[in-house]
Amino acid sequence: MSRQGLTIGDLAARTGLAVSAIRFYETHGIVRPLRNQGGHRRYGGADLRRLSFAMIAQRLGFPLAEIAGHLAALPADRAPTRKDWERISKGFRAGIDARIAQLQALGDTLDGCIGCGCLSLDRCTLYNAEDRAARKGQGPRYLMGDEPEA
Repeated sequence: MSRQGLTIGDLAARTGLAVSAIRFYETHGIVRPLRNQGGHRRYGGADLRRLSFAMIAQRLGFPLAEIAGHLAALPADRAPTRKDWERISKGFRAGIDARIAQLQALGDTLDGCIGCGCLSLDRCTLYNAEDRAARKGQGPRYLMGDEPEA
């Protein structure tokens, strides 16, 4: 990387992203390029890391706003240190762990329902006679962790 930073084309070549995608990420605060005297964008090595992190997190299903929120905690005036990344990774990891737990619970619950096929047995966690789960709130309440009423 030159002392003047990477051009947007350089960054596109290194990340595999289209130039338009990099500009899109810029509008969401994922990267914050500097401008040279001619007004052209210049990116640093930290921007490669930021874009890589965003690309992976999006593939895992995290919304861009959440990704940008995590990256906002990184310093804008210097490359992030290992401690900076460790700090944001703790918050991000909590979200990953919560998703893993939700997916495991969903998988465990669906196995029983797929096995019987009727969705109406008393032992089924989706059983919801007279729509009792609606009193607990919106959404699939039992899959979200609420217990069926006795």
